[in-house]
Amino acid sequence: MDSIDVPLTQHVKSKKKKNKSGETKGAEHPGKMETGGIEVKEEKTEAGVSFPPTFSVSEIKNKQRRHFMFMKLKQEKRKQKMELKKKRKRQEKLLGDKAPPKQVPKTIENQRVYDETTVDPEDEEIAFDEATDEFSAYFNGLTNPKVLITTSDRPRGRTVKFCEQLRTVIPNAHVYYRRGLALKRVIPQCIARDFTYLIVINEDRKVPNGLVLCHLPEGPTAHFKVSSVRLRKEMKRRGKDPTEHTPEVILNNFTTRLGHSIGRMLAALFPQNPQFVGRQVATFHNQRDFIFFRFHRYIFKNEKKAGIQELGPRFTLKLRSLQKGTFDSKFGEYEWVLKRHEMDACRRKFQL
Repeated sequence: MDSIDVPLTQHVKSKKKKNKSGETKGAEHPGKMETGGIEVKEEKTEAGVSFPPTFSVSEIKNKQRRHFMFMKLKQEKRKQKMELKKKRKRQEKLLGDKAPPKQVPKTIENQRVYDETTVDPEDEEIAFDEATDEFSAYFNGLTNPKVLITTSDRPRGRTVKFCEQLRTVIPNAHVYYRRGLALKRVIPQCIARDFTYLIVINEDRKVPNGLVLCHLPEGPTAHFKVSSVRLRKEMKRRGKDPTEHTPEVILNNFTTRLGHSIGRMLAALFPQNPQFVGRQVATFHNQRDFIFFRFHRYIFKNEKKAGIQELGPRFTLKLRSLQKGTFDSKFGEYEWVLKRHEMDACRRKFQL
């Protein structure tokens, strides 16, 4: 924390000395004056004493004084910032086109380390991989998505509501509650019934905290951490419940090879023929390896403006692992696994 000089006001109190007769000497009490029989006390203040330059506000012992000085320091910094901003605006107005360029603040996003695996849409190798991967049948229009949503054993109320609301977002989705049935037995039954996806919602302390997304029949399987779950009733100014129309899908910032695979995996959850009459949009926005999901309804106010209204639910995904094939916790081959020490070593290096 920045150091600041704080003036101290010391109140000098003189001791009363009595002479042998019990009377107080006036010379020894400069703070007292007699005016018409009334004693008036005056406080004598010395010159302001300042802290050393290296003294920090956090070293002030008194809590109220420390909070007061901290707020005063913040106000001074805010005033300095506003003065610099006004001065910069005056210079830009005077110089016009000759004004210096605006300063761009440093953020984690614009300081991102370049990743060599960034996807070029016009690359022939990328086009060949897209034509031969597990999702090619969907993007070629040969199969239609059919999703089964299930939970961990004995789900609680919040997880059950989250699954039901997720079913209204994803078309042709069905909810099945497991009752001690292992996933290795669920997956063959899903394949026999022509399901293309299996979504498993896990919970901890009655709160959804994990999501397993398994593409059928050949995989891959992605494991996500789920956070910031907001159900429809918990959202302010939300719109009416979504209709059965097929929504549009928006994918943002899935630029690397891994992100490209995850983006295709998420896009294959929804049919490719959106019904624009419903005016509903499902958005997966990737930022710093966090995937934010939002579900909106839009309306055109005029030729230039459009209004949006969030329908819910909303949640955030964090990729933990990507496994080849269907779900297999013991003998599965992992294509990518999140490593904590790599994240801590470089905060600006992202994977998606």
